[in-house]
Amino acid sequence: MKYLLAWVAVATAYAQLGPAPAKPKPPRNAKEAAPVDFTGYWVSVVTEDWRWRMVTPAKGDFASIPLNPEGRKMGNAWDPAKDEAAGEQCRAYGAPAVMRIPGRLHITWADDNTLQIDADQGTQTRLLHFGGRAPQGGAASWQGYSVAQWEPPVRGLGSPQQGLGATREGARGRSLEVVTTGLRPGYLRKNGPPYSGGAILKEYFDLSIERNGDPWFVVTTIVEDPQYLSEPFVASTNFKKQRDAAGWSPGPCSAR
Repeated sequence: MKYLLAWVAVATAYAQLGPAPAKPKPPRNAKEAAPVDFTGYWVSVVTEDWRWRMVTPAKGDFASIPLNPEGRKMGNAWDPAKDEAAGEQCRAYGAPAVMRIPGRLHITWADDNTLQIDADQGTQTRLLHFGGRAPQGGAASWQGYSVAQWEPPVRGLGSPQQGLGATREGARGRSLEVVTTGLRPGYLRKNGPPYSGGAILKEYFDLSIERNGDPWFVVTTIVEDPQYLSEPFVASTNFKKQRDAAGWSPGPCSAR
């Protein structure tokens, strides 16, 4: 009788708890899996390299770009009139450089596995493809072919130490990682420092929320190109989110 009463008590307790909660379904696509939201309108905030970004640098001014002798020779041959005559005004608007040009971005989901970045400067469109590989033998383009993935957390899930001023956004990911290949040869800046068609662009997009609630993201770009660079060219670019499309003004590429 004692064992029967114990069994009844256990059964009653389980009945009161109800059925076990269903396990969450895994995300079906990159949009569902997104730990952070990069969509919306963004404006670049120039916090570094002002003199090389806000105006076209003088010919031969390649400060902070690790050009090798061949790259420097190519850069010193820069001729914007020649680029215009050849219809190549967009050489400084390819994926390795377009994020550095002061302007605005509009980020949307083109589909459930493709994040789209439209830049008003040069009217360029980048497509970040999740869950795949770059096609072999595809035609080269200014924006190349970008393969993207959500990075796992690297700094924990909690808030930063008191006084740092910003909190991490997202519960599972630190940033978006993008690798771009299949590039058409272009310039790292508007005054002609080159990158080749064999260059590899690696990017890390990191979102944060400031104390006043403003979303920002910084993209760290790493350009690897043994043909023209003696070492990888690394830069970081900051963007602040806008409430709407104010100031959005797509315009053509300029060689000057």
